[in-house]
Amino acid sequence: MKTLRDVAVGQTATVVKIHGEGALKRRIMDMGITKGTEIYVRKVAPLGDPVEVTVRGYELSLRKEDADILEMA
Repeated sequence: MKTLRDVAVGQTATVVKIHGEGALKRRIMDMGITKGTEIYVRKVAPLGDPVEVTVRGYELSLRKEDADILEMA
């Protein structure tokens, strides 16, 4: 399974599934990340946390834990 954390800087990937439950899944979906959404990885911090992405035309920073629950294609 490829997660958002596995996507290289400068690459675009599509969300296949959000693995998560409850408040965490709802928070991710409230940020505009849903099944079928394209995510462009802009930057990754030196230690890998956070990951800066572009989603639906705006920039967003995600923690490693949040990036791990997003299955990408």
